[in-house]
Amino acid sequence: QVQVVESGGGLVQAGGSRRLSCAASGSIFSIVAMGWFRQAPGKKRELVAFITSGGNINYADSVKGRFTISRDNAKNTAYLQMNSLKPEDTAVYYCNAQLRTTGWGSWGQGTQVTVSS
Repeated sequence: QVQVVESGGGLVQAGGSRRLSCAASGSIFSIVAMGWFRQAPGKKRELVAFITSGGNINYADSVKGRFTISRDNAKNTAYLQMNSLKPEDTAVYYCNAQLRTTGWGSWGQGTQVTVSS
């Protein structure tokens, strides 16, 4: 199993930036991708971005050009750099690790990002 802990959330003004971090521990060798998800009040959790072990990256259309996902394998940490933030980016952001045999794993506690207008 893999455990993840998110950090870096907070309150930011529209147009500002924030970087989220996700520290993974446990069966790191089984991770094939790291992903960032978000859930706004009253909405379903959605995939924001993911990065595979091979370096392939995919973004949701709503964040393309504004968010950048990256990972530091030496630190077992994934990052989400968020620029040009909008009020509609307000959500709890979750990290998850996709495992080779079982898919997306356990959720962390999430980190709240609030963008004020």
